[in-house]
Amino acid sequence: MPQDLTIFHSLLLFTTAFIAGALNAVAGGGSFITFPTLIFTGVSPITANATNNTALWIAAMASAGAYRHNLQIPRKQLLILCVTSLIGGVIGSIILLFTSADVFKKLLPYLLLSATLIFTFSDLLKKWLQFQSQNSSESPPLLILIIAQLAISIYGGFFGAGLGILMLATLSFLGIKNIHTMNAFKSFLGSCVNGIAIFPFMFAGVILWHQAILMAVGGSLGGYLCAHYARRLEPRLVRIFVIVVGYSMTTYFFIRG
Repeated sequence: MPQDLTIFHSLLLFTTAFIAGALNAVAGGGSFITFPTLIFTGVSPITANATNNTALWIAAMASAGAYRHNLQIPRKQLLILCVTSLIGGVIGSIILLFTSADVFKKLLPYLLLSATLIFTFSDLLKKWLQFQSQNSSESPPLLILIIAQLAISIYGGFFGAGLGILMLATLSFLGIKNIHTMNAFKSFLGSCVNGIAIFPFMFAGVILWHQAILMAVGGSLGGYLCAHYARRLEPRLVRIFVIVVGYSMTTYFFIRG
């Protein structure tokens, strides 16, 4: 595993992390940029996944901090889904560590394709879910939401791309109508999943700390600035950019694999 960074690779990782932090604060999909960049610099896929998760966790914390005033969620739901996210994040990260490099390399194009498809159709999914929640006379049982969040968190601990969009689907069933509240809750739960996953990765020694810290600084700046100035960006153009990058990276890894 390469530990030393060239100036070019350092600038590349910082810049892509800044862009990823901005994307995650506005529309999501930042991992489509940072994860392939780590692999481009010579990092193996599992190590790249763990390092990327660690770096963007701090960026997610910055984004969650910017939305903290919108985190108006009943304490019971907040606590239950927080604990569920922590458990799922640990399970997912441990599954990743017990997955062989060859198997993960073969899974990678399909994971990227799944995440890209989720992102592409996320608007339709959110509209449908909001329609269902508005026309439903009662909320689904809390147990169903816990199971859904657990499955999503396991996926997040294992790979993570598209995690925020999947969590928005769960949160829509809680009857939350304010998009800023949903984004705040999504950012908080995402921080729980990615944050707890760092510990198994750290004990296994698969995190490249030089890369992670460099990307964390870039991602935090991008996430914090864009969480405050998101209204100045055109969401449709951001989405198109992320979708193009997502399908490009997916195609590349299918050809490469």
